[in-house]
Amino acid sequence: MNAQTAILQHDITPDGSDYEVVRRCIEKISLDYRDQPSLEVLAEAVGDTPTGLQKLFTRWAGLSPKAFLQAVTLDHARRLLDQGAPLLDAAYEVGMSGPGRLHDLFVTHEAMSPGDYKTRGAGLTMRYGYHISPFGVALVMVTERGLAGLAFCDPGREREAFADMSARWPNATYVEDMGATSPYAGRIFDPAKWRAEEPLRVVMIGTDFQLRVWQALLRIPMGRAVSYSSIAREIGAPKASRAVGAAIGANPMSFVVPCHRAVGKSGALTGYHWGLTRKRAILGWEAGQITGPNLAAH
Repeated sequence: MNAQTAILQHDITPDGSDYEVVRRCIEKISLDYRDQPSLEVLAEAVGDTPTGLQKLFTRWAGLSPKAFLQAVTLDHARRLLDQGAPLLDAAYEVGMSGPGRLHDLFVTHEAMSPGDYKTRGAGLTMRYGYHISPFGVALVMVTERGLAGLAFCDPGREREAFADMSARWPNATYVEDMGATSPYAGRIFDPAKWRAEEPLRVVMIGTDFQLRVWQALLRIPMGRAVSYSSIAREIGAPKASRAVGAAIGANPMSFVVPCHRAVGKSGALTGYHWGLTRKRAILGWEAGQITGPNLAAH
């Protein structure tokens, strides 16, 4: 089955998914964060009670809406940048809890050669499946060597996400196989399954420049933010900030290769291939994994 004829064969539309309410709440926060909207204002915007939203949001993010609001403000992003000097070293803050460090130890990667990339996927079999994730519908793509693609979309937009991803490797053969992708989806989004002794295998398929950028992204610890210009310096191309931004936008493994941790020099979150609201959601969710109950109820 090729990219032109592949179809969604299973209905995976979520039933009562938390993310839809969370997404609307985050959009409200994103628009009005300077006004520091109250829980009551956020609840009214999403059609929930303050108590109901507090419980749902905290269950989803590990943070209350108020703590999440603090975690995605510009000032917080600037503090993350300030803490990251040198930005891509291997050191972690004293007291950083397990999930942050485990995520980085959990992922092991290899890269196909630029020559392999030039074939645009010829000879590759990509198995794919759609799964419910904390950030909406996740399109997971795997080869026999490991995870090769992870995209996000809202329910009903699955075909668009597939078209976007399959266009990267148009000569590959695509087979819908949730049996092959389910183990990956189950491990990627469950911090309890992030184990260094059982690493998640990732295979990178891109140009030499893209591979260097994506490998730099993997060195950014959870809970940190890095500017595009810093990544450019890290890979030895200090004048290539715009090219770095393009390579980050082309990252085929969202979340796992953490392009969401790249921000503008000022700390502004800037764009994200799968939507700025989703970028805020991922950063806030990660903050909840690191801080846990310390901020959850605030």
